[in-house]
Amino acid sequence: MADPSGKLKEVRLTTPVTDAALRGLELGDVVYLDGLIYTGRESVYKRVLQDGMAPPVDLKTLTNVNFHCSPAASRNADGSFNVGAVTATASFRFSKWLPQWFAVSGAKVIVGKGGMSEQDYREVFVPAGAVYLTTVGYGTGALLGRGIRRVVDAHWIDDLGIAQAMWVLEVERFGPLLVESDMDGNSLFERNNRIVNQGLARVYEGLKPPSLARFGETDDRKDELIG
Repeated sequence: MADPSGKLKEVRLTTPVTDAALRGLELGDVVYLDGLIYTGRESVYKRVLQDGMAPPVDLKTLTNVNFHCSPAASRNADGSFNVGAVTATASFRFSKWLPQWFAVSGAKVIVGKGGMSEQDYREVFVPAGAVYLTTVGYGTGALLGRGIRRVVDAHWIDDLGIAQAMWVLEVERFGPLLVESDMDGNSLFERNNRIVNQGLARVYEGLKPPSLARFGETDDRKDELIG
């Protein structure tokens, strides 16, 4: 949240992130990560949760931060990798796997794009003691890439490919990320949407009917697609 001056609060978290650190987060805090994180999305979830394969590394002792993303990576002549940028992907697509994933992996922080519903946070994240951090806008892949110090490992890359493999990354001041959900299951986006929607009707007061409505079928502003 913002301090009295209007500046957003900035937080540095070291992974694995402690429960005490997570409880101290507030919606809208700007977070930077230090330590190890891993990438894991639908193909990783399917392998572990659907096909019954063991994770390629002991995640519970490695770190508790799971990043939903697709790295821009290249392989060096010696077999090592460089990751110059990481593009977050929309996390709502993976919500059905998260109850099991939290249990198997011990993850406490999910990083991705766009967030999930407040219902998901309260029914899935809160019981796991987890929070959601969202990337800030589009086109930040290279900015996030600056926070990657090295690629520790790339698991299942030959089978799943660059985008779907599990990458273990060492990061420093990795961000900026916004706290989208807190330990009580509240959502930054949904909270602010409710505030905006309360005043939306006043924006239209005194205006003529819209020139373009929902396929020309209605002049009810609640149904319009384009104002």
